[in-house]
Amino acid sequence: MARPKMLKLPEVLEEIDMSRAAFYRMRARGHAPKLSKLPNGQIRVSRADLDAWWESCADRAA
Repeated sequence: MARPKMLKLPEVLEEIDMSRAAFYRMRARGHAPKLSKLPNGQIRVSRADLDAWWESCADRAA
């Protein structure tokens, strides 16, 4: 089984066209995709979680 694609935070921010500060404000309100923290402290977002988050944003906007 293939491992899920994990994106670095800068890749996510570029894809959603958002600043790091705005992303963390959104995260504090509970409106950001699920983050995973690696043992070395780096942050990752799975492609599946990001896609699901995009879908939920589209559903809220409709």
